[in-house]
Amino acid sequence: MVLPLPEHLRFDLAVIASWIEPGSRVLDLGCGNGTLLAWLKQHKQIQGTGIEQDKRKAATCIERGLSVLQGDIKEEVADYPDAAFDFVILSQTLQQVYQPDVLLKSLSRIGKQVIVSFPNFSHYRIRMQILFKGQAPKSRQLPYSWYDTPNIRVITLADFRRFSREVGYTIVKECAINTHDEERSGRVVAFFSNLRATYGIFLIEKNT
Repeated sequence: MVLPLPEHLRFDLAVIASWIEPGSRVLDLGCGNGTLLAWLKQHKQIQGTGIEQDKRKAATCIERGLSVLQGDIKEEVADYPDAAFDFVILSQTLQQVYQPDVLLKSLSRIGKQVIVSFPNFSHYRIRMQILFKGQAPKSRQLPYSWYDTPNIRVITLADFRRFSREVGYTIVKECAINTHDEERSGRVVAFFSNLRATYGIFLIEKNT
């Protein structure tokens, strides 16, 4: 399946960018060097804000003229009023959060819709490593050893779908993709996505 995606963005970020409406109010959590925010400001004229814990990356964002706070995501989002944003983006960060259900509740309070992406731990190559090696798996998407990984959660697409149903979120859109996190090319996985996709991207909103 081929999507008409923005150029010059990492593939997963391009998918996210394609979901953002022009002129929206956007909060990008863990925004890194601000690549997505900068693209959205230039091409979709968003009102964008970011939060980044890494001081050097936050400084880079500010040098690029972006509105970015340096700090802890969980603490900073508590200061925003209800429905302050149209979209809140949590890209490849959910697996590093201690209380993801609490964080997502906060995000659904301050944002009308939340975009979440994460590496899919049920990809067949990961399953094969566990089956045949009996060791904690490593891949291009999950490159760390068990003792130095920042990831404290293992999430699959099926897990997140079930979580959304149980906690009370509607999945408005979802996209399963195969790509390396530094590549600008990739493809959408339409069939057996929980087995074949390396990343999942979900657009959710709180049930009313």
